[in-house]
Amino acid sequence: MTSSTPANAPLAFDRPVANATSQKMAGKLMIAAGSIIFVATLAFQILYASGVIESGFDTWLPVLYAYALWAASIIFGQVLVRGERGSRATFVLPAVFFTVALVVFPTIFGFYIAFTSWNLSSDAGRVFNGWDNLRALWNDPFFWNALGNMLYYGLMVLVEYAVAFGLAMILNSEIRARRFFRIVFLLPFMLSPVAVSWMVGKSIMENRFGPMARLARLLGWERPAFFSDPWIARLSIEVMDAWVFIPLMIILLLAGLQALPKEVLEASKVDGATPWQAFWRIIFPLMLPVSITTIIIRIIFKLKLADIVINVTAGGPGGATDTVSSFIYREYRDRSNVGYGTALAEFYLIAIIIFITVLLIAGRRLARRYGALPAVAES
Repeated sequence: MTSSTPANAPLAFDRPVANATSQKMAGKLMIAAGSIIFVATLAFQILYASGVIESGFDTWLPVLYAYALWAASIIFGQVLVRGERGSRATFVLPAVFFTVALVVFPTIFGFYIAFTSWNLSSDAGRVFNGWDNLRALWNDPFFWNALGNMLYYGLMVLVEYAVAFGLAMILNSEIRARRFFRIVFLLPFMLSPVAVSWMVGKSIMENRFGPMARLARLLGWERPAFFSDPWIARLSIEVMDAWVFIPLMIILLLAGLQALPKEVLEASKVDGATPWQAFWRIIFPLMLPVSITTIIIRIIFKLKLADIVINVTAGGPGGATDTVSSFIYREYRDRSNVGYGTALAEFYLIAIIIFITVLLIAGRRLARRYGALPAVAES
């Protein structure tokens, strides 16, 4: 029996393989072309901005367009090269490139600015000064004072956690008007810290006519000044900030309490455990993962504390309430010192990353020690 198909003709099942190979080649060429265009445009503009070459773009918009072209070439190239897996990657890659554009590139540029002398009030412009900003940072007592204040504010998170845990336990119990109290406790978190600083710090806690000052005088404090004494001022700032963010901790802890297995708690009651024993031996260990997450999230918010300090005390008296963020803000606004302010910000960023990483590792080990986290979670 003879066949009508020529002997040297390609088989039918070979054609999809050839098409797939050509698609992969086209995708790789697309990615390579987009990468070359972006790298060349970026290098060209950097050389021009650094004064190495005399001709270049007036703005960085061409680099932005080249970056968008590079991102599009990688996204579509992945579809051609990897097929179905590349199509799934298109749901993630846009967010990755968006994050790189808004976080990674500005951070890298910030490191460059940190090694320059750039004061907006000077006609000299941006001048590379090496390690001068870091030497100035090391010898700046006001910065280290602000960093010491952050240690105080950070330790107060433990007090906030204790208060939030107690309130969450109350809101999780069978009390009357439980839903009403849950809404009431969430109200401060709905307010802006700027609004709280003016509503509470500038009005309620005002030294002469504020309701808190009048109450303090009735109780025997002749000259109430909530922001004149350093330690009282720190405590006042802490109270306002805690009032705003404790509701966030309550939400997280309450969700953890409601997710606890009811059978374990009921078994402890049957075994005759007191409420105190049930808390320390069952509830608290089981809540450790949620508690650690809550504390770390709160510390992250605390490390960014600035708006209440800026609006109420401006760091005073004598820098007693200053935070690193408010100090950097004033370095930019009052002194127009962009180079030194950026060096402070980058140093603080690195310190935060190291600190939060250490907290995460310590928190995992603590949770695993009490059996609240499986050993597999460590990996």
